[in-house]
Amino acid sequence: MFNPDKYRSVTWLKGGRAYPELDCFGIVNEIRRDLELLEWPDFSGVTKDGNGLDREARKLMLSLERCDPGAGAGVACYSGSAVTHVGIVVEINGLLHVAECNPGTNVTFLPLSRFRRRFVKVEFWR
Repeated sequence: MFNPDKYRSVTWLKGGRAYPELDCFGIVNEIRRDLELLEWPDFSGVTKDGNGLDREARKLMLSLERCDPGAGAGVACYSGSAVTHVGIVVEINGLLHVAECNPGTNVTFLPLSRFRRRFVKVEFWR
């Protein structure tokens, strides 16, 4: 069962991949580990700078399947035509939320519908 309390101590760090210092992709793999799902590539050093996140996300998507939102699904968020943020779907008290990590707010869990409204396009991947 997913325990959101573990993530209250996480602080956002650009390029962070080691708990408790994570960025948006770091939180995805940390939660995937906790859900006992296969980890995705580490993408060490990849950030939004120079469209790195968009480039690496698109490469990863070639090996994944688009899916409906469900616990464990990765979330690709678009601004215009570029992937600029990622998250992961988790279930909290029977409802789907998206876990994300951002500067200033660190880890947040937003209800799926509220999260979707923040982006031009949101896709879910397994």
